[in-house]
Amino acid sequence: MVTAKHSLVCLFQQALSKGVRRYHASRVLCQRAKVAMSQFEPSEFVNYEKLEKNINIVRKRLDRPLTLSEKIVYGHLDDPAKQDIERGKTYLRLRPDRVAMQDATAQMAMLQFISSGLPRVAVPSTIHCDHLIEAQLGGEKDLRRAKDINQEVYNFLATAAAKRIFLHKSLLLSQIILENYSYPGVMLIGTDSHTPNGGGLGAICIGVGGADAVDVMAGIPWELKCPKVIGVKLTGSLSGWSSPKDVILKVAGILTVKGGTGAIIEYHGPGVDSISCTGMATICNMGAEIGATTSVFPYNSRMKTYLSKTGRAAIASLADEFQEHLKPDPGCPYDQLIEINLNELKPLINGPFTPDLAHTVEEVGAVAEKKGWPVDIRVGLIGSCTNSSYEDMGRSAAVAKQALAHGVKCKSQFTITPGSEQIRATIERDGYSKILRDVGGVVLANACGPCIGQWDRKDTKKGEKNTIVTSYNRNFTGRNDANPETHAFVTSPEIVTALSLAGTLKFNPEVDFLTGSDGKKFKLEPPDADELPKLEFDPGQDTYQHPPKDGSSQHVDVSPTSQRLQLLEPFDKWNGKDLEDMLILIKVKGKCTTDHISAAGPWLKFRGHLDNISNNLLIGAINIENDKANTVRNALTQEFGPVPDTARYYKDSCWFGQNLYPGPSYHQLSCKKDPMRGRRGVSFKREGIGYRNVSNNKDSSWIIPSTGLPATCCPKEGINWVVVGDENYGEGSSREHAALEPRHLGGRAIIVKSFIHPVDKLSIVGLKDFAPGKPLKCIIKHPNGSQETIVLNHTFNETQIEWFQAGSALNRMKELQKH
Repeated sequence: MVTAKHSLVCLFQQALSKGVRRYHASRVLCQRAKVAMSQFEPSEFVNYEKLEKNINIVRKRLDRPLTLSEKIVYGHLDDPAKQDIERGKTYLRLRPDRVAMQDATAQMAMLQFISSGLPRVAVPSTIHCDHLIEAQLGGEKDLRRAKDINQEVYNFLATAAAKRIFLHKSLLLSQIILENYSYPGVMLIGTDSHTPNGGGLGAICIGVGGADAVDVMAGIPWELKCPKVIGVKLTGSLSGWSSPKDVILKVAGILTVKGGTGAIIEYHGPGVDSISCTGMATICNMGAEIGATTSVFPYNSRMKTYLSKTGRAAIASLADEFQEHLKPDPGCPYDQLIEINLNELKPLINGPFTPDLAHTVEEVGAVAEKKGWPVDIRVGLIGSCTNSSYEDMGRSAAVAKQALAHGVKCKSQFTITPGSEQIRATIERDGYSKILRDVGGVVLANACGPCIGQWDRKDTKKGEKNTIVTSYNRNFTGRNDANPETHAFVTSPEIVTALSLAGTLKFNPEVDFLTGSDGKKFKLEPPDADELPKLEFDPGQDTYQHPPKDGSSQHVDVSPTSQRLQLLEPFDKWNGKDLEDMLILIKVKGKCTTDHISAAGPWLKFRGHLDNISNNLLIGAINIENDKANTVRNALTQEFGPVPDTARYYKDSCWFGQNLYPGPSYHQLSCKKDPMRGRRGVSFKREGIGYRNVSNNKDSSWIIPSTGLPATCCPKEGINWVVVGDENYGEGSSREHAALEPRHLGGRAIIVKSFIHPVDKLSIVGLKDFAPGKPLKCIIKHPNGSQETIVLNHTFNETQIEWFQAGSALNRMKELQKH
């Protein structure tokens, strides 16, 4: 975080002060005691006094008890005295304390920040290199390979980070936030959907897109729809094989993948104290899978212990002084309340293909046999950002140690992903890694790896039906290995370890027995492990890169021929007209998460190149017209082809005429890019069902079922199209690319939950009167000539409508700079 005084920043500050946006540089000083926000930023301080002041203003206005979520969120309001506050309705203008970015999404965020023209960031910001490391051979070898393959991207991020951004290499964002940057009451946004991991330390940590991060780094108030608050009251205590992971698996089964949308999940009650700080982080981490804005726990002694163990005792002491603002008020109202008795909570395993399909470990084997799911487990995988704490590794090692004592090793392949260099080094020192390797495990790099599809899997061919069990957070179709036939289940690390030993879903460690090397049967005891190491954490290798004191002269190179990075071109501004006669690229059947819209895995290498990554647009979505993925009808040629190719065909086409459907009145011309493109007077001759360009004798570029009349190519480029989706369209991570790709390829709108047919044409009208809370109209034109009108609801606020009119938020930012 830097209070920049450069003339360009001053100019930008003046521009934003006009109207609804005002420049903000959040330099904070706690007058009671100056406590650094992190060990890496000794001159940036925790500011509980400002939080307290804002909470008191809002409390007086609302005149009711506040939830913890409300205290932290409203405590970061840009204008607490005047801000309209209504859960689920109004948009809040907020001042987050800091920004975190992972290396895949940071590319687009930094490209946008560079385009803004600002010399440095306004709040403390970090980049974490965790997504681009592919799991293949093991930690060290995979790291060396990643550095070689991704050198261009890493160099770009390193030079871009000279704008006062701190860089962490080979460390999972979520874990590094918990270990270094999260603390009770902080508001942090991160370009990773599992940023809410920091809620385990009583923080509001929200996963966002790169454009949101750019707003905050530029010192612009960040806008968030005022979240509802879902309370989860915990009673009793965890024991036996039950773990913190089972809490969120239970909640996912109750709320489903969409039940948390637009809400913060707030855990409270006496049962909270039976959960470790890192266990609370696990629960918050996976809240993303139920669509929650974020999740949070109240400050307690478990958090204080963790802060002290990670070198932040001063923050813990300060939090003690302000703890009334770090817990919910008695009698505070929740929009929904769920109660879970931890004494009754059984070990759960959710899946396959969705994280909300909950089963007890006791029943999953029988369910799998009934459903025809493979019961033999090919691979068990533990770790990643969800379950890679010292306690998680210790509990898994406790299970493995029992098996080794009886001469038993894993029947399934078994992998371990530490969440940070600190965890890797500490479990290596304390013997956990050796135990896990001895039982048959392979320790992977401190990276996301298989959790996000960065897995060069060799044991199974694509299309081969198989089962894996993981302690990860997400298990949508093809998520881990790009194989749509991989049945992935999510559960706790200790259950993954037990099932990997048995090699089957039909094993329940609570009651079933394994057979030792001596032929005798034995039963695994519930694992017990230390919450934190008895010694201090071993920091391991230094992976931190501090930005230079003055990075103004640092030049960031992006080669025009690069296949990994591409400077952004501004999107076209709204032309002031309604969007008429748009084609439907695809009508999606069923779930369509961001994994379906913009797949990860091998596509991660293109996260900094919008045109290249757009070749994965909606390739995982199921077309309602034929129940197939990545196969849609081209409305101009009537041929089926891949979704991205069809979108590009529309984008690179020009056309005139009013009737798109075959028949006597069809007078439609479509052209793909061609040397004759845009020239008037080009002659065409009808041949079969199309026209041949007589002028250049090319027949592959011109396709037109018609009546045989000569035609002239019009200079207008691009056919607008829309996507029709289901109600959970866009749930998941990497929402930014899922939004940018359709726009880049010519998409104009996403319409969800509708009876529109894939061959209809759509017009969105009323855009000249586009206003918050005022629905737009959609005219549906059917192939038989009939039409009907439906109402389209939207959530755009005034600022977002300005973005639409300008072509993008970035365009609007540049407009404001000019004034």
